[in-house]
Amino acid sequence: MLVREWASREGLNPQTVWKWCREGTMPVPVEQTPTGMWLIHDPKYEPPSGEQRKQGATVCYARVSSRDQKQDLTRQADRLKAFALTLGIERPEVVTEVGSGMNDKRRKLNHILQNPNYTTIIVEHRDRLARMNAGLIESALAAQGRKLIVVDDSELDDDLVRDMTEVLTSFCARLYGRRSAKRKAEQALKAAHDA
Repeated sequence: MLVREWASREGLNPQTVWKWCREGTMPVPVEQTPTGMWLIHDPKYEPPSGEQRKQGATVCYARVSSRDQKQDLTRQADRLKAFALTLGIERPEVVTEVGSGMNDKRRKLNHILQNPNYTTIIVEHRDRLARMNAGLIESALAAQGRKLIVVDDSELDDDLVRDMTEVLTSFCARLYGRRSAKRKAEQALKAAHDA
């Protein structure tokens, strides 16, 4: 894909992308042709070759935080499957899970991460994989020759309050026990808001 096309899709200035290419700081693979043209190989926009499809399975991982979001979970899974099909993946496996993004004991996600047959993991947003340190998971996958594809890599600023509540609840649960964790987190947020 050409620099201008990739910059347009990502909402970036082409001059910035050319600078990143020259400096070697592009977040996706790039190649410079003998004529000096830069080509960008972003897995989000390029369908995998037939050889890559045969190497391993692709899994679409969808997650919501609570059971009352079941309809959101279904819609998220459908969007991921449609995205995988546009990449040329014939039969993507869809895995859905209900659980906090702060919880590291999500059974289905742990199974995906431990199974080397899943060479490509597709998620809608980074926070669907993990609320914090999703980059570390991506680096570990890359070291194993596996990849993570994030459909929408933009940050979700409107979830900041919910993220903060989840972090505080997690810390309070460790300090005070599970029962009073939510109440302690709410008190901490109220104290921070009143200050």
